[in-house]
Amino acid sequence: MKIHEKYIIRCLELGQNAIGSAAPNPAVGACIVLKNKIIGEGFTSPYGGPHAEVNALSQIQDKRLLKNSTLYVSLEPCSHHGKTPPCSDAIITAGIPRVVIGIRDPNTVVDGKGISSLENAGIEVITNVLEPACREHHKRFLCYHEKRRPYITLKWAQTSDGFMAPEHGLRKGEKKPYWITGTRARQRVHQWRSQEQVILVGSKTVLEDNPELNVRRWSGRSPVRVVLDQENQVKESHRVCNDAAFTWIVSPENRTDLPSNVQHITIPFDDQLAENLVNELHHKKINSLFVEGGRQTLLTFMEVGLWDEARVLTGNMEFGEGLRAPEAKGQITHREKIGSDTLLIYRNDR
Repeated sequence: MKIHEKYIIRCLELGQNAIGSAAPNPAVGACIVLKNKIIGEGFTSPYGGPHAEVNALSQIQDKRLLKNSTLYVSLEPCSHHGKTPPCSDAIITAGIPRVVIGIRDPNTVVDGKGISSLENAGIEVITNVLEPACREHHKRFLCYHEKRRPYITLKWAQTSDGFMAPEHGLRKGEKKPYWITGTRARQRVHQWRSQEQVILVGSKTVLEDNPELNVRRWSGRSPVRVVLDQENQVKESHRVCNDAAFTWIVSPENRTDLPSNVQHITIPFDDQLAENLVNELHHKKINSLFVEGGRQTLLTFMEVGLWDEARVLTGNMEFGEGLRAPEAKGQITHREKIGSDTLLIYRNDR
């Protein structure tokens, strides 16, 4: 393995710690290397806090070491004043002579300006190291800036015979989820939730399952809950309206009956619903959308090809009849056993 690739891989490992918490900032990882040894490393703090490069620099007590060190970072250092000062300025002030960058930042306020700032200060800059892996890691951030919409992930669980919900006769008592998969798969779903900014369901899911849609089986921030509610059926008593996370209710007309902690988004429920919704989320600086269902909500995105990946969990049980799961179409990029369940991840190749 080439030496630059070795340390960019470490940057990507570090950046995993920031997925979800750093958003809408990118989940960047950085490390500082002297004589083939890492002397400082860091990842992007939760939104509003220091970036990865600054966190890596802060680990080094003897700043004289920086004069002979190389900084590795998965994404081009920022060069503008946002919530924090420019990282390129901090690198220049530190006196680091060489910077190795995974990929360029497509954000128009950066996009090459960070690289130019470093080079103009006499710093050697090496770019495009492990570009495919860096693009995969930063897929949410890149999608937001390159396609001007959130990165869209679909998720559902289905039985081995292809159903995602049973006939109503199987549901008894309290309205709650009817579990198809085991506890390890459910824990994985909570991990996924912690990595996304928004989680989306339709009102039918809320009415039948009364889910809370927050992060409980994993450590991390709960995403904003969004509910498509065409007929204004979701009420304050439903769990998605509690204070465990922020909630946005989407319907075609304004509502005044929602609690103060729930926001309302007005969008027509027509054949442009998916496009209009992702445009609204982009306007709200949302770079990732996790669609958990149900079937019609998933199809709203699938039928117009507006999705990036689908994560399908298949359990061992059979329903025989019930609500059919959607048919995932695309390239299978990952296959995994999670307990007794099977996970397939599809990438939209349209």
